[in-house]
Parts: sequence; structure tokens; C-alpha cells
Amino acid sequence: MALGRTALILPGLYFILSACCWQACAKVEMERQVEVSIGETATISCFFNILPAVMEWFMTRKAGHRERIYLIESHRSVAELDTDFTDRISVRHTNRSVILTINNVKLTDEGEFICQLNGTSTGIEEGKTQLKVFVPPEFPITETITVGVHVNQQKPSKIATCETRNGYPEPNITWYRNNTPLRRSDQIMIVPLVILESSGLYTVQSELHLRVAKEDKDATFYCEVSFFVPKATKMIESKPFSIPVSYPTTKIEVWKEYPEGLVKEGDTVKIRCRGDGQPQPILTITHMDEEVRSDEMGLLVLENVNRTNSGIYVCRSLDWEAGEEIEGNTSLEVHYLNSTVLDPTDHEFILGQDVEIFCSASSSLETTIKWCKDGKNVSNENRLYLADITYDMAGEYICEVTVPLLPELQTSTSFPLIIYGPPQMIDPDADAVLETKVGTSVNLTCEAQGMPLPTITWSVTGTRTRYEVVDENLVRSSVNIRVTSDLTASCNATNDRGVDAKSFSIKATPLISTSAVPSSNGTSAKKVQKENGVIIAVIIICILLLAILGSVLYFLYKKGKLACGRSAKKDITKEKGHKDDIVTEMKTDKTEETVLLQGVNGDKQPNDKVTIESTTCHNSRLCLIAM
Repeated sequence: MALGRTALILPGLYFILSACCWQACAKVEMERQVEVSIGETATISCFFNILPAVMEWFMTRKAGHRERIYLIESHRSVAELDTDFTDRISVRHTNRSVILTINNVKLTDEGEFICQLNGTSTGIEEGKTQLKVFVPPEFPITETITVGVHVNQQKPSKIATCETRNGYPEPNITWYRNNTPLRRSDQIMIVPLVILESSGLYTVQSELHLRVAKEDKDATFYCEVSFFVPKATKMIESKPFSIPVSYPTTKIEVWKEYPEGLVKEGDTVKIRCRGDGQPQPILTITHMDEEVRSDEMGLLVLENVNRTNSGIYVCRSLDWEAGEEIEGNTSLEVHYLNSTVLDPTDHEFILGQDVEIFCSASSSLETTIKWCKDGKNVSNENRLYLADITYDMAGEYICEVTVPLLPELQTSTSFPLIIYGPPQMIDPDADAVLETKVGTSVNLTCEAQGMPLPTITWSVTGTRTRYEVVDENLVRSSVNIRVTSDLTASCNATNDRGVDAKSFSIKATPLISTSAVPSSNGTSAKKVQKENGVIIAVIIICILLLAILGSVLYFLYKKGKLACGRSAKKDITKEKGHKDDIVTEMKTDKTEETVLLQGVNGDKQPNDKVTIESTTCHNSRLCLIAM
């Protein structure tokens, strides 16, 4: 009975005590881990439900030693002296939390930080946070082999080393070939090496051993370093590299490297010879079974080539492993153009003859031919045909031969066509009849063609000055003659094949006309002509003025502004007729024409009379005034 009551009382007491402890016991909450990069600031928070009398911060490193670094009491809050954190930590707190700040975090700061609460009634409670410090490693450096690895090696050979220094925590290295990660296998061996420096940082190395194949000569290799940073993982790739791979030569290629396209005489030609093995084998190049010199890279340079350099170029190599000779070849053709040949070679022909000239030039390619004279194209055939040649056809003809596929191949030759024959006057009818004034000078010119060049002689009377110009195929002769009267001049062109002539007829015009009368005081004819012209002009002007005056007076009369009276002397004869009829008669001893001639000739007769007979002008429609 007593045991049953006790069994009922104990659970009740436990419940009551638990409820009281929940109200009176202290509790601490902290982050499990805080991550920070070296040199940065770390913040560690401690949360609690009851403000304790004393709070302490401890730090425990990997060795397990627990060290107090900060103390908080009711009357003070200080960092412990002579610790690694004394000058780098600070604390700020509220009623429910305390935040520890660590400046300039070091690698040695990594460890466990403990927040401990000490209460007189609540006891001791603590919380823990693990501080993780990260240091990124340096850029990875690779070293590769310089001697080629032969594909026939049965075991993997060391081809490269990758190293990254001063990282924390320990970085990891992965090898790649053509962006594909390499894993350990029979063909691949990776040897890692980790070094812990005195600073606590890690240096990591990795060696790549590979059994190479021929395809690896074109492969790209690099190493990748992966490392941790706060709440992430980063990667750094090394510079890519390739490895030298040795493999036997199985094929040789030979080709013309320079120039592109066709080759002509005078060019520089480069022929390249290359095997598909690595390293390149020793190569020899022969032409027409004779060895020609090339460099170590299999390059043959031929300068200023000619047609004898044409032919087959053979490149040979000896495979020492297989004991076989391997060869390749290429063909070179050097194109040429020979000098032009003319047929016939004689340059002298007779006037009126038909001329036929052939031009040719042998070449390795098709050619085109063009004949030119004085810069103008006269034929596009190898045959130049000139029918019934004249002196104008004489001169230099140029035959140009060109290779269209190689315009730089061009040659030309000249053909001086010389035409023999009797003299021929140029423009024999030009200026044959001339007219000039007496006392002036005229220039007479004769131009004659012929071969041999003719000699020109003049037949002319009077004073003359002669000058002559001789051109390649003509003679030009001129004379200057002072004309005093009508005359005839002629020029004769003569050579040993004939004569040709040209005549000039010159008419001399006197300075004054025969109708002019000289003045009594002996004035020259030229002056008299000038004065007569002035007098005639004055008379014409006076007649025009009289016509204008008559028109004005008639206009005034029609308007009633003018009345007609009797003249000083009138003879009026009244005849039957209409009262409005007007009869006007003018009489003079000389006609108007006579007066004008007398005025022009300078004659004046004072006794000339003018008689005007008119009726009285009353109500007439016309009144004529005579002077």
C-alpha cells in the first residue's frame, strides 16, 4: 500500500522539479560553424535566456588546449592580456546575446570558440562554435617535358607537373586532356604530393604520367585546382599546353610553297618537303637525279629560276626503325617567253608597194600579239599587212607579245618602215592663190616628202628671206617675200627618184581706189580716202535729221499748232480744181544728186537757185517746206 503511494508521488515531484528548472536554468545557443577568409573579420554570436553573473569566452585549438580570451562580469568587460587575440577582439552584448568580433583573422585562429555562462543559482552553461579559416592557393604552375615521348613506349611516361602553393585547407588537382578529366588507368598514372609549409599552408603537386598515342600531338592539356572558400568551392585552371610526341614517318609530302599560281623565269621559288613523323626525319631533295641543297626544315629555295629548273623534285627519308626509304615528289614548271622574231628583216620598201610583216615569239603558254604605231593599235594579229604604202605609213611599228595568264611575261620589238620614192608635195593646193596689199610681206611654205629626203629650190623675184626645217621624213622650206606688184612663185622638190613642184599666185592690191580724187594741197591718198568717208557719214546724218524734223513739223501741223504763210518768193497759179487740192512745185537749177556729188568732191557753186512754187495753204491736208 505504501509502495503504491510512493510510485504515484515520485512522477509528480519530477514534473514539478522540471517545471521549476525550466524557469530557473540557463540555456546557451550558438552557430555550429562560422567560415571566414584569412585577413577578414569573424563574428561569433552567443544567445542565452538568463543574464548570468559571469560570462567567459574560451578558444580551443586542435591541440586541445583551452584558453580564456575574454571575461564579462557585472562591473567589468575585458580581453585577457597576453593572448593572440588581445588586440584583435571586441565584445558587444544585450540582455539576451553577446557578439564576439575577431579582426584580421589569422590561420591560427581556426578552432573552437566557447561561450560559457556562470550563475550562482543557475550553474554553468556553455555553447560552442567552430571557426573555419580559408586561404585561396596561388595560380597553378605547370612544367612539361621538352623531349618527345615516343608512342612505342609500353609504360606511362611523365609528361607534366602541376603545382599550387600556399592554400588552406588542402587544395585538390585534377588533370584534363581536351576538356576531359583524366582518371587513373593502365594508360594514365597520377602521382600527388602534399607539402605542409611552416606557415600552416599547403603546397600541392601532381605529376601526370601518360602512355602517349599519335593523336596526343594535337591534344591540349591543363590542370585544374579546386579549393574551398566560405560557403563555396572555386576552381583555377592552369595555362593550356601541348606535349611533344615522337612517332615514325610513314608519308612524305612535297609542295610548292611560294609563289602561288604559275611560275615564270626570274621568280624565286620555295619548295617545302615534310614528313608526317615527329621529330622530322633527315630529308634529301633531288632534281634530275642530282641532290639540291635544302635547310633542316625541308625548305628548298630557288632564286632567279629559268626553264632548266622545271621538272620533278623528289624528297626522300630513311626510316631507321623500319629500315625503309620513304619518298614524295612534286612537279615544277617554269614558264618562259622568248624574244620576238620579225620576218622579213628588211625595213626598206618602195612607194606604192604592198608590205607584209610577220611577228612571233615562242612561249610555254599561249600568247597574244599587238602591232602599234604612234601609240595606236593598228593590228591584233601576228601578220601586219600594209597595201599600197604611202609616205604617211612610214615610221616605227612596234610588235608586242604578251602571255595572258602571266601578264608579266611580255616582249616587244620595233620595225622602222622606210619608204623610198620620188618627192611629193604636202597639200599642193593649199594657199596657192593669195591676195595682199602692195608693200606688205607674205610667207610662202612648201613641205615635201620623199626618200631620200628631197631638196627644195625656189623660183621667185624680189627681196626674200628663206629658212628651212628638215624632219625625219619630210622637208619644210619657207620664204618671206615683200610684195610690190602681182607675181608668181614656185618651189621644186628634187631627189634622185623624181621631182615635184608647187606654184603660188600673188595678187597685189593698191592702197587707194582709182575713183578717189587727190586734194589740192597734196594730201596723201590714204588721208583723202579717210576724209571722204567722214564727209559721206556727215551727209547721211543730216538727211536723217531733216527727215526727223519734217515728221515733227507735220505732227505739229496736224495738231493745229502750225500755220503755213507765204514764202519770200512764190509763183502762184490758180487752177481749177477742188478747193482742198494742193499743188506744190519745187524747182532748182541742180538736182539733189548733183548737189551731193559736188559736196563730196568739194565743189561749191554760190549761184545755185532754188525756186519753190506753191499755193497758199489754207485748209489743206499737207504743207511741204523746202529749203
